[in-house]
Amino acid sequence: MTESFLDVRDLSVRFRTEDGPLQAVDGLSFSLERGRTLGIVGESGSGKSVTSLAVLGLHNRARTTISGSIRLDGTELVGAGEAQLRKLRGHRMAMVFQDALTALSPYYTVGDQIAETYRRHTGCSRRAATERAVEMLGVVGIPSPRGRVKDYPHQFSGGMRQRVMIAMALVCDPDLLIADEPTTALDVTVQAQILDLLARLQEEFRTAIVLITHDLGVIAGIAHDVLVMYAGRSVELGSAEEVLTEPHHPYSAGLLASAPHLTGDVDLPLRPVPGSPPSLLAVPSGCAFHPRCAARPQLPAGLCGTERPELSGTRGHLAACHLSGLQRASLGAAAEIRDAQETQETQETIR
Repeated sequence: MTESFLDVRDLSVRFRTEDGPLQAVDGLSFSLERGRTLGIVGESGSGKSVTSLAVLGLHNRARTTISGSIRLDGTELVGAGEAQLRKLRGHRMAMVFQDALTALSPYYTVGDQIAETYRRHTGCSRRAATERAVEMLGVVGIPSPRGRVKDYPHQFSGGMRQRVMIAMALVCDPDLLIADEPTTALDVTVQAQILDLLARLQEEFRTAIVLITHDLGVIAGIAHDVLVMYAGRSVELGSAEEVLTEPHHPYSAGLLASAPHLTGDVDLPLRPVPGSPPSLLAVPSGCAFHPRCAARPQLPAGLCGTERPELSGTRGHLAACHLSGLQRASLGAAAEIRDAQETQETQETIR
């Protein structure tokens, strides 16, 4: 069996804090092939960004314990030295950070920042690096790149700064690109442009992309596969089409139900997932989602709170839930029934 380009197995990330150990990622496993996009979705605090930083080796080693395996094209990254990781970052793997305004230095032009990355990994001249920066600004759709290469980050709009971040990440043609909330705080039109850009660049360079977001619309628009995380654990994994149309975990179904739909009734209130995510300092026993789970009454009393479910399923669609296969398949149907009932109740109220 051929190893995936990015292969993560039983990843655990634990932070040492003043309040005690904090298990941010717990037993996470997934894989990614070249030319494909994996969307990682979940509420804030679910471990999405912590996972991405672990892949790039950006955690503070003095306060972080990382175990498990992260293999990039066969190279083990867990336990790798800082010198080895520096050679890989930017060259083989790169990241588009969540907030471009804070990720870019205000003291240097965007051209200097892109060129610095290129020079560090290629050893080329300053002039050649500047020409490469101009080229990359053009690739990501910055108008008049030769003139804008001398501008500072504050002279760009939010969408343009995001494009600069993508140019910086792709300047060395990395094989793996991690995009952490790349469309946050951007308007819908600019979001679509950024997603189209990522899809076009992936098609051209066969880049493997990990897309971290809380926006299911973004996932639907670009991801091939979806990993749903909750409290540092994987609760569902499968193709984007299957997870978004037939969720097998109550949490995934709850996220979908809480999102607005263009074809839905505008008079209907959104149905948020009840409760709040748990503190990672005190994750509930058993299934971490059980205190908020609407499907818990369908299972034997006490099962969800005592026994942790493992990922299981068929044809690559996996879910960590005690519900049977038939019960999982009914989650989507139950959501449709609730939608129909609420629509009817609303219409009757209006009458």
